Amino acid sequence: MQKQLQGFAPLTHLGIIRAQGEDAAKFLHGQVSNDFSLLGLSEARLAAFCNAQGRMLASLIGYKRNVNDIFMICSKDILQSTLKRLSMFVMRAKLQLSDASDEFAIFGWLGSELPALANSIALEAHPLWFKADFDEATLVKLYPADGLQRAFWVAPTDDPAPAGAAVSPALWHWSEVRSGIVTVTQPLVGAFVPQMLNYESVGGVNFKKGCYPGQEVVARSQFRGTLKRRAYLAHAAQEINVGDALYDTDDINEPCGQVAQVAANPNGGFDAIVSIKISAFETKKIHTESPSGPLLTLSPPPYPLRTDI
Repeated sequence: MQKQLQGFAPLTHLGIIRAQGEDAAKFLHGQVSNDFSLLGLSEARLAAFCNAQGRMLASLIGYKRNVNDIFMICSKDILQSTLKRLSMFVMRAKLQLSDASDEFAIFGWLGSELPALANSIALEAHPLWFKADFDEATLVKLYPADGLQRAFWVAPTDDPAPAGAAVSPALWHWSEVRSGIVTVTQPLVGAFVPQMLNYESVGGVNFKKGCYPGQEVVARSQFRGTLKRRAYLAHAAQEINVGDALYDTDDINEPCGQVAQVAANPNGGFDAIVSIKISAFETKKIHTESPSGPLLTLSPPPYPLRTDI
């Protein structure tokens, strides 16, 4: 991405689930794939919310505003179903879950130093998933895209929009794809265990924490060598869509994977994150929709795949 493509983009496709109460961290710790009991006030966490079969129902980026107040950012098209399912498990826990999407606006920042902050902060100087509060607003550092720094800026809806250059939401969507980290949306619900989207390699799974729905399946996939699929970057000359089946011309009997996230490439065509069989990535003969459909150009994810736990 070019240096001049920097600024803020409104992210209306994302929403916020809020957990408030003295048991908020303990409750979420028992529901998602990452450690929320030890979540500090200067960090955020990527996590998967899974069903009993270890399949992802949602992806969440969570952080604490204070010890009893946790925000979780997810795709707005699955927010209500995620909130409803989480609420089923609250029982006697001392917390309240709510949809806070109308109370807070989410912006995405592309660039290095944020010009909108009174005390400008250089993102490059901080680790991934760094988080900082500025009055009622919050900054969360995300994975970069092609070397360009990325962050969420979350602030009350009645605050003025952050000062600085503006970029289009379309450019932000492209940066999401180029970062290699999938945001689960409706077509993907129940389709993947977290490792099929490389979540264990980008800080989204903690294998040392206690139980959560699907934990045994997720752990077994990691430690028994049963994982057959990974997420990779792809490019297509023609339009492709999230959920499209993928086929390997060396094995046309069944799909070898699925398109997980797509965005238009400003220079033409479409970029995507695809989850496919590891063997299919090695052949590089992957087509969309049918064995004779449009051919994809594949490349590795923009981060190393974790081999140690």
